[in-house]
Amino acid sequence: MIRTIAMPADANPSGDIFGGWLMAQMDLAAGNAAARRARGRCITVAVDGMVFHHPVFVGDEVSLYAEVVRIGHTSLTIRVGAWRRSQIEIAMQKVTQATFTFVAINQNLKPRPVPHEDTP
Repeated sequence: MIRTIAMPADANPSGDIFGGWLMAQMDLAAGNAAARRARGRCITVAVDGMVFHHPVFVGDEVSLYAEVVRIGHTSLTIRVGAWRRSQIEIAMQKVTQATFTFVAINQNLKPRPVPHEDTP
């Protein structure tokens, strides 16, 4: 869903990327997947299961992959995995993953049904 480069403004003085920055990127990726599937605006209502397995450093390429894992009447559950690759390596390393729950909303900010996949 998203590929970006971790920049100095996203890091602490030691060059480690802030977990909050990575979580925000994951929320963007999940939100994009949710809005696309729901065909409209969605809001984040929960995030579950985030554990950081490896650090991300300034200059790393960060890739975020999103998958819709559940669709309810008005809600969607999206799993996002975050991977890093340094500027000099070929191999990617999984950093973390989390499950995001969204609710589809209408113009009045009220929950609305998620369309069936076959709905035009």
